[in-house]
Amino acid sequence: MIVEEIPPSLDGERLDRVAALITGWSRTAVKTLLADGRVLLNGSLPTERVVRVAVGDEITIDLPPKAAPSGPEPVDSIEVPVVFEDHHIIIVNKPAGLVVHPGPGHVDDTLVNGLLVRYPEIASVGQIERPGIVHRLDRDTTGLLVVARTNTAYEALVGALSTHEVTRRYVALCWGGPENERGVVDAPIGRSRRTRTKMAVAHDGKPARTHYEVRTRYTDPAVATLMDCQLETGRTHQIRVHLAAVGAPVIGDEVYGRPDRLGVGRVLLHAAELGFEHPSTGELVRFESPWPDDFTTAVDRFK
Repeated sequence: MIVEEIPPSLDGERLDRVAALITGWSRTAVKTLLADGRVLLNGSLPTERVVRVAVGDEITIDLPPKAAPSGPEPVDSIEVPVVFEDHHIIIVNKPAGLVVHPGPGHVDDTLVNGLLVRYPEIASVGQIERPGIVHRLDRDTTGLLVVARTNTAYEALVGALSTHEVTRRYVALCWGGPENERGVVDAPIGRSRRTRTKMAVAHDGKPARTHYEVRTRYTDPAVATLMDCQLETGRTHQIRVHLAAVGAPVIGDEVYGRPDRLGVGRVLLHAAELGFEHPSTGELVRFESPWPDDFTTAVDRFK
């Protein structure tokens, strides 16, 4: 049961949209809640087709009981590019277009589904809905990520991430560019109030820090910048949101930046380097990934 009072920022909004924001559910799922009589406004069932809320209104949402979660299924048709493995960890060089773990719209076409064929033991590692996954990359982002094969390795790597002991360097090709050659974007990130699927710099968001350094500036055929970015935190879409905030949206990012004038078909962001203390040996290990062909082709257009 969820009970919330409507704040000034949501005054006049539709009830279904407010319910979606509160629950994190899709508008379609919220319509089912409304149809089932599980959403009350000021203690009463809404009777109009479109209902708008006002400041101080009380919304009550009776969520249905959750079914016991089941883990993802192995799918042998998904290619998993592994660059290193031992008994504790797997280093994957993720291609563009591959979602890391199952979620809405992606049930059996993810990296995790492919990993479970080759490494079935990860099914019991970490969180059941994303077994073995220590950190994520966006669907269009290419490059390196580490997967844990044991719960001991998982806990060690998650702990290292939380204390900023994992090096994650990305390369981004961006429109425009920041004023300074290097710097830190220190701006909290939260979910956009206007578009639920987007993130945004928000004063009440979670702390987020991205270190950046300009590698090359271009002026022909357009102003663009090749940049290195290093994550100190790991919020959803962090680099994309932060670079857009400093005037350097990633090329191909039509969500936070500009239309894809180059026709690259994806966000030009590549996880090029990953380094951490090995969870079993304590040795510092470091992996690098060369740019994928489409990234190199895009950079060459500015030379």
